[in-house]
This record gives sequence, structure tokens and C-alpha cells, in this order.
Amino acid sequence: MTHGTTAGGTGGGTRVLVVGATGAVGGLAAGMLADRGASVALAGRDRPRLEELSGRTGGCPARSFDAYDLDACTELAPWAARSLGGLDAVVVAVGVAGFGPAEDVPGAVAEHLMAVNALAPMAVARGALRALGAESVLAVVTGAVVDGPVRGTADYTAAKSALAAWLGVVRREQRGRGISVMDVRLPHLDTGFADRAVTGRPPALPPGLDAATEVERRLVAPVLARREGR
Repeated sequence: MTHGTTAGGTGGGTRVLVVGATGAVGGLAAGMLADRGASVALAGRDRPRLEELSGRTGGCPARSFDAYDLDACTELAPWAARSLGGLDAVVVAVGVAGFGPAEDVPGAVAEHLMAVNALAPMAVARGALRALGAESVLAVVTGAVVDGPVRGTADYTAAKSALAAWLGVVRREQRGRGISVMDVRLPHLDTGFADRAVTGRPPALPPGLDAATEVERRLVAPVLARREGR
């Protein structure tokens, strides 16, 4: 394996790159897409989990990457296009939580939150826009925090909101090319995401919604529907 790449068959159907495939949301999306006959390429941070997921999804091509390496992030979609013989959709589910009053968040943590939640997804999307053609889909997960920020999430909200604003402009830019740009604002899910924050403790949150149900309804089904023109 070179730089986390695993060879494998691509099969038929829609050709989709899932970035963040070793996370809860990305892993669910990758499995659902493969189950529905899509040809899937996987990208994630955790190499062992990436290889395990590749095995469970029929030997999908897989590549590891570091969110701080923006050039590597930009290269993911072109790599997937080469691996799958073309590319019809890109799903980006990259992110990390961070909590605490704004004055208590260290500069290094604030930088990390912005890099992982905004700059890395933007870099992935930038490469995707170069690899995708007409009637294709770019779906990027932001979060409900964009619409309803709460105390103790200033830096996390700022990063996700920056990504959402960037996507809003990109959507307008890509209309003429026929690329559908989706800002997927998932609600709080039962994945334990907030409990894996890089700093602080999450504020009081309601019980998370069922992740499989929401990922299917808000991400996987719309991606396939838009790709098929429904």
C-alpha cells in the first residue's frame, strides 16, 4: 500500500468519494452508498480503520490523509477519479468538536478547529470541483450549529460557519457547470462526537438523533437523488 492506498474493484453505479470515512458519519455514509450499488473510494485519517472499512465494502480503494496537509486534501478527488475511472459525487464529512468560553480556548486549539472544520474541507472541495463534471454532486457536512450556535462553541461555530459561507458562494459559482453543491447541516446525533472534543466539555445537549436514520435521510438519499436527477 502506498500512502494508505488499497487496491480493489470498483463495481458499477455512481462513483463516490467519501472523505472522513473513518469517522462516524462518513463511515455510515460509505457503507450505505456501497450497499446501494455505488462505487466508493474512501479517504480518512485512521489507516487501520480505513483498511477495515475498505474490506467491509468490497475492497474499495482507500487513501489516508492529514487534515493539515491541504495539498493532500486537494488531491483526494483527482485520486478518486483515477481510481474509479471517473467521479460523480464527493461527500465530505470531516470535523472535530471543541468547547469552552472563547477566552479559555488556546490559540493552538482555535487553529486546529479552523483547520479541521473549515480549511481541510474547503481544500477537499476545491479539488473536487476540478475533478467533477456536469450533473455531479458535492456534499459537505457542516452542522446545525451554523443556524443555532450555543454558548461555549464560539470557535467551533466560527469554523463551521466559515465553511457554510464558503459553500454558499461556491454553490452560486457552480450553477452554470451543473455541479450540485450541498451544505448538509446535520443535527446533534447519537455518535458521541461531542464527547470526543479536542478541548472542553460539551454544553447540555438533548439526546442525539439516530445517526443511521439521519445520515440516510439528510445525506445519502439526497446525494443519490440529485445525481439521478430526481
